[in-house]
Amino acid sequence: MLRHILPIARYTLLEALRNRLLWLALILVAGGLGFTQFLQQIAITESNQIQAALLAAMLRVGAVFMLAAFVVTSMVREFNDKVMELILARPLRRSSYFFGKLAGYAAVALALALIFSLPLALFAPPPRVALWGLSLACELLLVTAFALFCVFSLTQVMSALAAVAGFYLLARSISALQIMAAHPLSDTSLGQRVINFVVDAIAFLLPGLDRMTQTAWLLYGAPGGAEIMRLLAQTGAYALLLCGAALFDLQRKNF
Repeated sequence: MLRHILPIARYTLLEALRNRLLWLALILVAGGLGFTQFLQQIAITESNQIQAALLAAMLRVGAVFMLAAFVVTSMVREFNDKVMELILARPLRRSSYFFGKLAGYAAVALALALIFSLPLALFAPPPRVALWGLSLACELLLVTAFALFCVFSLTQVMSALAAVAGFYLLARSISALQIMAAHPLSDTSLGQRVINFVVDAIAFLLPGLDRMTQTAWLLYGAPGGAEIMRLLAQTGAYALLLCGAALFDLQRKNF
């Protein structure tokens, strides 16, 4: 199985290089550094902290958008060009094809996490940057797995990208929604309790992306080992769940 997975993963990495994805990442880093230098000139106090916070937020969002767009457009292009059907026509398991693509996209995610973490070492201590980069890599792996699931389920660029964006934004903001639902401005009623229950149920199902890759780690200190282990365990659990769902969709398709 491994001799089938590695060539597919290598082809995926070559596709990322040919699409100039890494060059685009470097351009984004250069633009972010230029923007932070501009902020340094106008900030009155705590310019270093402001630079680190804005650069980290910009790079995190840019990494998620670039990776999701690459995964979705790459897979949809293979659907439309019948590349996947050609590959699966050979004596190759569908699971080997899936894990090969997943390995390639995961390697791209790790490369983006590394590229986007290194510039932050100019504004924050390296240990904090390392943990921030590790959390970004976990976040990107979850985005990769969910993007693959959306592509196999929806098979359209816009619908898959919209689903990934909705998933990411909801997972990032679910804690704020829970706070707003738990503390309404009006008196508590049956409808409000129903809303609280629905929001809590959604929060239970979604990964806690709001607790990952926090800018505060760069400014005020990295989390403890227990928190990092919880994030790694969450990443592994949700990645397995999403990969299982995507592989199930792939296995039931007729080509």
